[in-house]
Amino acid sequence: MTTQLDHIETASIDELRSLQLERLQKTLYHAYENVPMYKRKFDEAGVHPSDCKILEDLNRFPFTTKQDLRDNYPFGLFAVPMDKIVRLHASSGTTGKPTVVGYTQQDIDIWADVVARSLRAAGLSHKDKIHVAYGYGLFTGGMGAHYGAERLGAAVIPMSGGQTEKQAQLIQDFLPDGIMVTPSYCLNIIDELEKQMGDASKCSLRVGVFGAEPWTNAMRGEIEQRLGIDALDIYGLSEVMGPGVAMECLESKDGTTIWEDHFYPEIVDASTGEVQADGELGELVFTTITKEGMPVIRYRTRDLTRLLPGSVRTMRRMDKITGRSDDMLIIRGVNVFPTQVEEQLLKFSQLTPHYQLEVSRQGHLDSLRVKVELRHDHASADPHSLAYQLKHRIKAMIGISTQVDIVGEGQLPRSEGKAVRVVDLRKSA
Repeated sequence: MTTQLDHIETASIDELRSLQLERLQKTLYHAYENVPMYKRKFDEAGVHPSDCKILEDLNRFPFTTKQDLRDNYPFGLFAVPMDKIVRLHASSGTTGKPTVVGYTQQDIDIWADVVARSLRAAGLSHKDKIHVAYGYGLFTGGMGAHYGAERLGAAVIPMSGGQTEKQAQLIQDFLPDGIMVTPSYCLNIIDELEKQMGDASKCSLRVGVFGAEPWTNAMRGEIEQRLGIDALDIYGLSEVMGPGVAMECLESKDGTTIWEDHFYPEIVDASTGEVQADGELGELVFTTITKEGMPVIRYRTRDLTRLLPGSVRTMRRMDKITGRSDDMLIIRGVNVFPTQVEEQLLKFSQLTPHYQLEVSRQGHLDSLRVKVELRHDHASADPHSLAYQLKHRIKAMIGISTQVDIVGEGQLPRSEGKAVRVVDLRKSA
């Protein structure tokens, strides 16, 4: 086993762009010739794969949306016969039919490769043990992390989500070097480790690879300080592949590097669809350029970020996800993302990072209530004063008036996967 970088990670920009164009052209033909929806959409837009002469020509091609995946449920977007598909994954389907993704053996191999590359970027190697606390099953997190860690040659602890007491016990017993988990669930594990051993930073973990939900640098600081690790961001989504589309590098911690030899990124204006220049904030769009089973062309992720130049790798980076265009709350004309509130409450050492936003309607006006916990070791603090300070800070920094409720530690619901940050009471009113 080797910890050397893949050649393409540090190849010249020209070599990378040439490889991307070659793979993009091949993918456009593959999708057009084998997926009826793409043939129809390309024809309606008046474009043909042969029109892609340079990378910038991609913006002439139509977008793919989550609705397209639902409309073609379950297998309508597969570009190979079913006997070539070796695995199926699907989203939870909480807002409609689940989105289904099919993988060929080559797709699975590439996925394992990019996750292994991501783990190398996190400073992990075949000498390490990796505790996987992403959920296994139709969700791509657990299996994606597992196969990548195995491809790296590491010893995998396939814990999955839940059973928090057992998670903490096995971390103490098995002495893993790395953990792969959602940041919100990691906080639950830290709470349990502190119950069992006092100081969680004395455990064996040195690196955490966190994904599946947006999280702030303030939360990174909280996790790093309490667990005594380097906390790094991994990005992915099932429609594009799963975890491992992009990964933050240990030596820089300056945003996730997109593995551009497999996933071609664009940023577009969320309202108009117009392509934005690198550095501009907008909606992230991905085109897969090596996927066989289910290629996606210009998939609108709804994640809001910006593209940055490469630093420790040739490939471009993406900034922290500021939210999702479909997670955005509009409260009395103000756009609010949960991560913005999280960033403010984490400035208060007396408060835990567990919170929930409750949206309700009073008459014709929407209102936002922030519920957050007071730490046990700050029980003597004045909750009314803290609530006033947090309310004032949210108003000053975000521009929205809120009600703030401070409750005792442990009173808010805990997540065993993605945290449920927003409770929208307007939908049940």
